[in-house]
Amino acid sequence: MSDREVPREEAAGSRDRLLDMFEAAAGQYLSGEEISRRLGVSRTAVWKQIRRLKDAGYVFDAAPKLGYRLAASAAALDARRIEASLRTRRFGRSLTVLARTDSTQTEAENLARAGAPEGTLVVAEEQTSGRGRQGRVWHSPPGRGVWMSAVLRPEGPLTAVPQLTLLAAVAVCRAIRAETGVQAGIKWPNDLLADGRKLCGILLEAVVEDGRVRHCIMGIGIDANLEEADYPEELRQKVTSLRRESGKEVDRSALIAAVMNEFESLLSLHAEHGFQPIRLLWESLSVTLGREIVVRDARGERRGRAAGLGEQGELRLETEDGEVLPVYSGDIELYPGRASGDDPKER
Repeated sequence: MSDREVPREEAAGSRDRLLDMFEAAAGQYLSGEEISRRLGVSRTAVWKQIRRLKDAGYVFDAAPKLGYRLAASAAALDARRIEASLRTRRFGRSLTVLARTDSTQTEAENLARAGAPEGTLVVAEEQTSGRGRQGRVWHSPPGRGVWMSAVLRPEGPLTAVPQLTLLAAVAVCRAIRAETGVQAGIKWPNDLLADGRKLCGILLEAVVEDGRVRHCIMGIGIDANLEEADYPEELRQKVTSLRRESGKEVDRSALIAAVMNEFESLLSLHAEHGFQPIRLLWESLSVTLGREIVVRDARGERRGRAAGLGEQGELRLETEDGEVLPVYSGDIELYPGRASGDDPKER
């Protein structure tokens, strides 16, 4: 380690102490000299720490001879605010907040392999190589979205994993509706849409040994505060964000806690009563059921009506001749020409 680097724990401690100072100042200016003295670091180190906080989404005013003032903090992810809003026993209690990472899935997977307990959560301000389903890239710009992954340690066979995916979609949908008022709906199996455009994706990756699940990593990407200019040109008509739908900035820290609260509550419901109540909740929030759809999977392309969920979480596809077929994986789209607001393809 060079003399210009500091351990992550030390950097995080300095950040928390600096934020405590600004919040205690209640909107008053703090001089660089005072901050330097109280933290026991150089003026240059103070400037660098404030720059890192700005990169993370905090807003500062700076004035000659006065110093710095914290103007707004709700825009940035804040571990303390997330933890204060949690009602869980496990999920989110072991929390890592990163300014930047290649993928929260990778970070959480490394923690799981090292023995991290169920509920361990990794969130990031930015992902440089965010992952979607089937190897697709998830667009994850800094300071705008909820990019997070949690460690799951389910007891049961691999066949239970699809149910966890559907459970996660219900949890996120309920949290979004409660926190933002946006009437998101679920597209089978794990996308959330608003006004026919995608605003959230969920990815479950399972590690299996001897036919049983050792652990899963649940990745959730929510486009919270993205504006149209934040998207590549090719995505702008296919996706949306909570801010674009509600007209209001989303408190991402509160939303993260709300998702964890909903997920743990639904996981307990699943453990006590099985998949049936989760299935009913999923169907009540679905924008897929009852619609004419196109299914594309390893068997090719099939068309029919989305008739409901099966006992394992598979989609029941009713064909034109009345046959009902199970669909366990694949991509679906609304049947062209049968309804308005065609769904976007996955990112």
